[in-house]
Amino acid sequence: MTEFKAVVSDPKNGKTYQINIAGHYADSLIGKKIDEEIDGIFVNLPGYRLVLTGGSDKDGFPMRKDVSGPRRKKILLSGGIGFRPKHEGVRKKKSVRGNTISPDIAQVNMKIKTHGPKPVEESLVTKEEKK
Repeated sequence: MTEFKAVVSDPKNGKTYQINIAGHYADSLIGKKIDEEIDGIFVNLPGYRLVLTGGSDKDGFPMRKDVSGPRRKKILLSGGIGFRPKHEGVRKKKSVRGNTISPDIAQVNMKIKTHGPKPVEESLVTKEEKK
Protein backbone atom coordinates (compact mmCIF):
# COMPACT_ATOMS: atom_id res chain seq x y z
CA MET A 1 0.00 0.00 0.00
CA THR A 2 1.28 3.43 -0.95
CA GLU A 3 1.89 6.09 1.67
CA PHE A 4 3.08 9.70 1.32
CA LYS A 5 3.81 12.63 3.57
CA ALA A 6 2.23 15.74 2.11
CA VAL A 7 3.66 19.13 2.98
CA VAL A 8 0.97 21.71 2.25
CA SER A 9 2.02 25.37 2.27
CA ASP A 10 -0.46 28.20 2.72
CA PRO A 11 0.81 31.34 0.96
CA LYS A 12 -1.90 33.40 2.68
CA ASN A 13 -0.41 33.09 6.18
CA GLY A 14 3.02 31.59 5.41
CA LYS A 15 2.46 28.36 7.37
CA THR A 16 3.05 24.78 6.28
CA TYR A 17 1.19 21.68 7.38
CA GLN A 18 2.40 18.08 7.28
CA ILE A 19 -0.27 15.49 6.49
CA ASN A 20 0.04 11.71 6.09
CA ILE A 21 -1.74 10.29 3.04
CA ALA A 22 -2.49 6.57 2.78
CA GLY A 23 -4.91 4.21 1.11
CA HIS A 24 -6.89 5.05 -2.00
CA TYR A 25 -6.09 8.79 -1.71
CA ALA A 26 -2.37 8.02 -2.01
CA ASP A 27 -3.00 5.60 -4.88
CA SER A 28 -4.93 8.23 -6.80
CA LEU A 29 -1.95 10.64 -6.60
CA ILE A 30 0.28 8.21 -8.52
CA GLY A 31 0.79 9.43 -12.05
CA LYS A 32 0.21 13.12 -11.25
CA LYS A 33 2.91 15.57 -12.35
CA ILE A 34 4.45 18.70 -10.88
CA ASP A 35 2.31 21.83 -11.55
CA GLU A 36 -0.91 19.78 -11.83
CA GLU A 37 -3.88 21.05 -9.89
CA ILE A 38 -5.61 18.55 -7.58
CA ASP A 39 -8.60 18.57 -5.28
CA GLY A 40 -8.00 19.11 -1.56
CA ILE A 41 -10.00 16.01 -0.63
CA PHE A 42 -6.79 13.97 -1.15
CA VAL A 43 -5.26 15.64 1.94
CA ASN A 44 -8.42 16.04 4.03
CA LEU A 45 -9.06 19.63 2.86
CA PRO A 46 -12.48 19.52 1.14
CA GLY A 47 -13.23 22.57 -0.97
CA TYR A 48 -9.57 23.46 -1.44
CA ARG A 49 -7.60 23.37 -4.71
CA LEU A 50 -3.89 22.46 -4.44
CA VAL A 51 -0.97 22.63 -6.88
CA LEU A 52 1.79 19.99 -6.78
CA THR A 53 5.13 21.82 -6.44
CA GLY A 54 7.62 18.99 -5.96
CA GLY A 55 8.76 16.32 -3.55
CA SER A 56 11.47 13.78 -2.86
CA ASP A 57 11.82 10.02 -2.99
CA LYS A 58 12.52 7.53 -0.20
CA ASP A 59 16.30 8.10 -0.55
CA GLY A 60 16.04 11.90 -0.48
CA PHE A 61 16.53 12.67 -4.17
CA PRO A 62 14.46 15.73 -5.16
CA MET A 63 11.88 15.84 -7.94
CA ARG A 64 12.61 18.21 -10.83
CA LYS A 65 10.01 19.70 -13.12
CA ASP A 66 12.21 19.48 -16.24
CA VAL A 67 12.95 15.71 -15.94
CA SER A 68 10.09 13.70 -17.39
CA GLY A 69 8.86 10.40 -16.00
CA PRO A 70 8.84 8.78 -12.57
CA ARG A 71 12.40 7.42 -12.63
CA ARG A 72 15.65 8.58 -11.09
CA LYS A 73 18.14 9.98 -13.57
CA LYS A 74 21.65 11.48 -13.54
CA ILE A 75 21.74 14.85 -15.26
CA LEU A 76 24.29 17.66 -15.63
CA LEU A 77 23.22 20.55 -13.39
CA SER A 78 24.51 24.09 -13.18
CA GLY A 79 22.10 25.14 -10.42
CA GLY A 80 18.52 24.94 -9.28
CA ILE A 81 16.78 22.07 -7.54
CA GLY A 82 19.22 19.35 -6.55
CA PHE A 83 22.47 21.37 -6.82
CA ARG A 84 23.64 24.69 -5.38
CA PRO A 85 27.07 25.57 -6.83
CA LYS A 86 29.47 27.45 -4.57
CA HIS A 87 31.15 29.21 -7.50
CA GLU A 88 29.82 30.63 -10.75
CA GLY A 89 30.12 28.36 -13.79
CA VAL A 90 30.39 25.08 -11.86
CA ARG A 91 28.42 22.15 -13.30
CA LYS A 92 28.03 18.70 -11.81
CA LYS A 93 26.28 15.43 -12.61
CA LYS A 94 23.68 14.69 -9.93
CA SER A 95 20.88 12.18 -9.49
CA VAL A 96 17.36 13.63 -9.41
CA ARG A 97 13.85 12.20 -9.61
CA GLY A 98 11.46 12.87 -12.52
CA ASN A 99 8.37 15.06 -12.37
CA THR A 100 5.80 12.23 -12.00
CA ILE A 101 4.66 10.83 -8.65
CA SER A 102 5.38 7.10 -8.25
CA PRO A 103 5.20 4.67 -5.29
CA ASP A 104 8.90 5.42 -4.59
CA ILE A 105 8.09 9.00 -3.59
CA ALA A 106 8.11 9.64 0.16
CA GLN A 107 7.21 13.34 0.35
CA VAL A 108 4.96 15.43 -1.87
CA ASN A 109 5.02 19.23 -1.66
CA MET A 110 1.83 21.16 -2.40
CA LYS A 111 0.66 24.76 -2.35
CA ILE A 112 -2.88 25.98 -1.72
CA LYS A 113 -4.26 27.70 -4.81
CA THR A 114 -7.89 28.20 -3.77
CA HIS A 115 -9.06 28.24 -0.16
CA GLY A 116 -12.12 26.34 0.97
CA PRO A 117 -14.99 27.30 3.27
CA LYS A 118 -13.28 26.28 6.53
CA PRO A 119 -9.84 27.44 7.74
CA VAL A 120 -7.00 24.94 7.29
CA GLU A 121 -6.51 24.49 11.05
CA GLU A 122 -10.15 23.43 11.50
CA SER A 123 -10.04 20.99 8.59
CA LEU A 124 -6.89 19.25 9.82
CA VAL A 125 -8.00 18.66 13.43
CA THR A 126 -7.59 14.95 14.13
CA LYS A 127 -9.82 12.75 16.29
CA GLU A 128 -7.18 12.69 19.05
CA GLU A 129 -7.13 16.49 19.31
CA LYS A 130 -10.93 16.60 19.63
CA LYS A 131 -10.90 14.49 22.83
